[in-house]
Amino acid sequence: QVQLVESGGGLVQTGGSLRLACVASGRLYSSSSMAWFRQTPEKEREFVATIKWSGDYTNYAGSVRGRFTISRDSAKNTVYLQMNNLRVEDTAVYYCAAETFPQYGTPGQLRDDYYYWGQGTQVTVSS
Repeated sequence: QVQLVESGGGLVQTGGSLRLACVASGRLYSSSSMAWFRQTPEKEREFVATIKWSGDYTNYAGSVRGRFTISRDSAKNTVYLQMNNLRVEDTAVYYCAAETFPQYGTPGQLRDDYYYWGQGTQVTVSS
């Protein structure tokens, strides 16, 4: 069993930066997948970024590529999302997700690719 707890959300102005953290309790493995998704009342939960726990693979949604960076600290069982040059459209509840034993080697971009989910943290970007 894995439990995920997000932190770091808040209010920031357009162009600002924020760093989210997700602490995982429970066992993760080098082949495990960790990801960030986000959701607004108007949209379905959408993929933001993913990382293989080994750290040798990352992927990003096109809307955040070049602005956001996902990373992990295996010693702390923590995954981060560094968000730079934030835009109003980045406003959402951000969720951390984990899959301990992915069926395939490459971390997925679909909600169903992840079994464990955090409670979410609100990110609000003001103009």
